[in-house]
Amino acid sequence: MTLNYSKIAFLGLFSLLILNSCAGGMPGGDARKNPPDPKLRVKKNLEEGKGFRLNDAFKKGGDFEFASSNELWRASLDTIDFMPLVSANYSGGIIITDWYSENKNDSVKITLRFLTNEVRSDAISIKIFYKKCNDLMKCTISKNNSELEKELKKEILKKASIYKKQTKDKNFKPYDVTELGD
Repeated sequence: MTLNYSKIAFLGLFSLLILNSCAGGMPGGDARKNPPDPKLRVKKNLEEGKGFRLNDAFKKGGDFEFASSNELWRASLDTIDFMPLVSANYSGGIIITDWYSENKNDSVKITLRFLTNEVRSDAISIKIFYKKCNDLMKCTISKNNSELEKELKKEILKKASIYKKQTKDKNFKPYDVTELGD
Protein backbone atom coordinates (compact mmCIF):
# COMPACT_ATOMS: atom_id res chain seq x y z
CA MET A 1 0.00 0.00 0.00
CA THR A 2 2.85 2.43 0.80
CA LEU A 3 4.30 1.69 -2.60
CA ASN A 4 1.17 3.02 -4.27
CA TYR A 5 1.24 6.18 -2.15
CA SER A 6 4.88 6.79 -3.06
CA LYS A 7 4.06 6.31 -6.77
CA ILE A 8 1.13 8.72 -6.51
CA ALA A 9 3.24 11.25 -4.58
CA PHE A 10 6.05 10.99 -7.14
CA LEU A 11 3.62 11.32 -10.04
CA GLY A 12 1.98 14.33 -8.38
CA LEU A 13 5.31 16.08 -7.73
CA PHE A 14 6.47 15.33 -11.26
CA SER A 15 3.22 16.75 -12.68
CA LEU A 16 3.57 19.90 -10.57
CA LEU A 17 7.14 20.32 -11.75
CA ILE A 18 6.12 20.00 -15.41
CA LEU A 19 3.16 22.35 -15.04
CA ASN A 20 5.20 24.89 -13.08
CA SER A 21 7.95 24.94 -15.72
CA CYS A 22 5.42 26.03 -18.33
CA ALA A 23 4.33 29.11 -16.39
CA GLY A 24 6.16 32.25 -17.41
CA GLY A 25 9.01 30.54 -19.24
CA MET A 26 8.19 32.02 -22.62
CA PRO A 27 7.03 35.57 -23.09
CA GLY A 28 3.59 35.89 -24.59
CA GLY A 29 2.75 37.93 -27.63
CA ASP A 30 1.64 41.51 -27.22
CA ALA A 31 -1.81 41.88 -28.74
CA ARG A 32 -1.18 45.58 -29.39
CA LYS A 33 1.76 44.78 -31.65
CA ASN A 34 0.09 41.98 -33.63
CA PRO A 35 -2.74 42.47 -36.11
CA PRO A 36 -5.96 40.60 -35.27
CA ASP A 37 -6.39 39.27 -38.82
CA PRO A 38 -4.59 35.88 -39.17
CA LYS A 39 -3.51 36.62 -42.76
CA LEU A 40 -1.83 39.84 -41.67
CA ARG A 41 -0.16 38.04 -38.71
CA VAL A 42 1.26 35.44 -41.11
CA LYS A 43 2.47 38.20 -43.42
CA LYS A 44 4.13 40.09 -40.54
CA ASN A 45 5.82 36.95 -39.16
CA LEU A 46 7.19 35.89 -42.54
CA GLU A 47 8.50 39.36 -43.31
CA GLU A 48 10.29 39.41 -39.95
CA GLY A 49 11.83 35.99 -40.67
CA LYS A 50 9.83 34.15 -37.99
CA GLY A 51 8.33 31.59 -40.35
CA PHE A 52 9.32 29.52 -43.32
CA ARG A 53 8.29 29.36 -46.93
CA LEU A 54 8.05 26.16 -48.89
CA ASN A 55 9.50 27.71 -52.03
CA ASP A 56 12.73 28.41 -50.06
CA ALA A 57 12.94 24.74 -49.00
CA PHE A 58 13.52 23.48 -52.54
CA LYS A 59 16.48 25.72 -53.38
CA LYS A 60 19.73 24.03 -54.25
CA GLY A 61 22.73 24.74 -52.07
CA GLY A 62 22.73 25.82 -48.47
CA ASP A 63 22.72 28.82 -46.26
CA PHE A 64 26.18 29.17 -44.77
CA GLU A 65 27.28 31.45 -41.97
CA PHE A 66 30.64 32.90 -42.89
CA ALA A 67 32.58 35.65 -41.20
CA SER A 68 31.30 38.08 -43.80
CA SER A 69 27.74 37.59 -42.52
CA ASN A 70 28.68 38.53 -38.95
CA GLU A 71 28.17 42.27 -38.65
CA LEU A 72 30.32 42.66 -35.52
CA TRP A 73 33.25 40.85 -37.13
CA ARG A 74 33.04 42.91 -40.34
CA ALA A 75 32.74 46.19 -38.43
CA SER A 76 35.80 45.34 -36.33
CA LEU A 77 37.95 44.54 -39.36
CA ASP A 78 36.76 47.68 -41.14
CA THR A 79 37.54 49.84 -38.11
CA ILE A 80 41.11 48.60 -37.61
CA ASP A 81 41.91 48.05 -41.28
CA PHE A 82 44.83 50.51 -41.11
CA MET A 83 46.71 48.23 -38.68
CA PRO A 84 48.63 45.09 -39.71
CA LEU A 85 47.08 41.88 -38.36
CA VAL A 86 48.96 39.10 -36.61
CA SER A 87 45.93 36.85 -36.21
CA ALA A 88 42.29 36.94 -37.23
CA ASN A 89 40.52 33.76 -36.14
CA TYR A 90 36.77 33.84 -36.74
CA SER A 91 36.03 30.47 -35.15
CA GLY A 92 38.08 31.43 -32.10
CA GLY A 93 36.51 34.88 -31.99
CA ILE A 94 39.72 36.89 -31.75
CA ILE A 95 41.58 39.52 -33.75
CA ILE A 96 45.13 40.51 -32.80
CA THR A 97 46.97 43.35 -34.51
CA ASP A 98 50.69 43.77 -34.81
CA TRP A 99 52.46 46.70 -33.15
CA TYR A 100 51.51 49.86 -34.98
CA SER A 101 53.53 53.03 -34.75
CA GLU A 102 53.55 56.43 -36.35
CA ASN A 103 56.90 57.22 -34.75
CA LYS A 104 59.74 54.96 -33.61
CA ASN A 105 59.28 55.42 -29.85
CA ASP A 106 55.56 54.70 -29.29
CA SER A 107 53.57 51.72 -30.54
CA VAL A 108 50.11 50.33 -29.96
CA LYS A 109 48.72 46.79 -30.24
CA ILE A 110 45.01 45.91 -30.11
CA THR A 111 43.33 42.63 -29.19
CA LEU A 112 39.63 42.18 -29.93
CA ARG A 113 37.77 39.25 -28.41
CA PHE A 114 34.19 38.45 -29.43
CA LEU A 115 31.99 37.20 -26.62
CA THR A 116 28.82 36.85 -28.70
CA ASN A 117 27.67 37.40 -32.27
CA GLU A 118 24.94 39.80 -31.21
CA VAL A 119 25.45 43.52 -31.74
CA ARG A 120 25.46 44.87 -28.19
CA SER A 121 27.88 46.72 -25.94
CA ASP A 122 29.07 43.68 -23.98
CA ALA A 123 29.64 41.56 -27.09
CA ILE A 124 33.25 42.59 -27.60
CA SER A 125 36.26 42.87 -25.29
CA ILE A 126 39.01 45.25 -26.36
CA LYS A 127 42.50 45.35 -24.89
CA ILE A 128 44.99 47.97 -25.95
CA PHE A 129 48.70 47.65 -25.19
CA TYR A 130 51.16 50.50 -25.40
CA LYS A 131 54.88 50.12 -26.00
CA LYS A 132 57.19 52.99 -25.18
CA CYS A 133 60.81 52.78 -26.15
CA ASN A 134 63.70 55.08 -25.34
CA ASP A 135 66.62 55.94 -27.63
CA LEU A 136 68.54 52.82 -26.53
CA MET A 137 65.56 50.68 -27.64
CA LYS A 138 64.73 49.70 -24.09
CA CYS A 139 60.96 49.25 -24.20
CA THR A 140 58.19 49.01 -21.63
CA ILE A 141 54.81 47.53 -22.43
CA SER A 142 51.70 48.49 -20.50
CA LYS A 143 47.98 47.90 -20.75
CA ASN A 144 45.67 50.62 -19.61
CA ASN A 145 42.04 51.46 -20.13
CA SER A 146 42.26 54.53 -22.27
CA GLU A 147 39.78 56.70 -24.07
CA LEU A 148 40.89 54.98 -27.29
CA GLU A 149 39.32 51.71 -26.11
CA LYS A 150 35.93 53.38 -25.55
CA GLU A 151 36.08 55.21 -28.89
CA LEU A 152 37.06 52.04 -30.72
CA LYS A 153 34.19 50.05 -29.17
CA LYS A 154 31.74 52.85 -29.97
CA GLU A 155 32.88 52.99 -33.60
CA ILE A 156 32.73 49.19 -34.03
CA LEU A 157 29.23 49.00 -32.55
CA LYS A 158 28.04 51.90 -34.70
CA LYS A 159 29.31 50.24 -37.89
CA ALA A 160 27.94 46.85 -36.83
CA SER A 161 24.47 48.26 -36.27
CA ILE A 162 24.56 49.88 -39.72
CA TYR A 163 25.62 46.56 -41.27
CA LYS A 164 22.88 44.73 -39.38
CA LYS A 165 20.23 47.14 -40.66
CA GLN A 166 21.55 46.80 -44.22
CA THR A 167 21.43 43.00 -43.94
CA LYS A 168 17.89 43.10 -42.59
CA ASP A 169 16.79 45.45 -45.39
CA LYS A 170 18.51 43.29 -48.02
CA ASN A 171 16.92 40.04 -46.76
CA PHE A 172 13.44 41.54 -46.43
CA LYS A 173 10.98 39.62 -48.57
CA PRO A 174 7.49 41.05 -48.80
CA TYR A 175 4.74 38.51 -48.39
CA ASP A 176 1.67 38.56 -50.60
CA VAL A 177 -1.46 38.04 -48.49
CA THR A 178 -3.41 36.75 -51.49
CA GLU A 179 -1.26 33.58 -51.51
CA LEU A 180 -3.04 32.28 -48.40
CA GLY A 181 -6.41 31.63 -49.99
CA ASP A 182 -9.72 32.19 -48.27
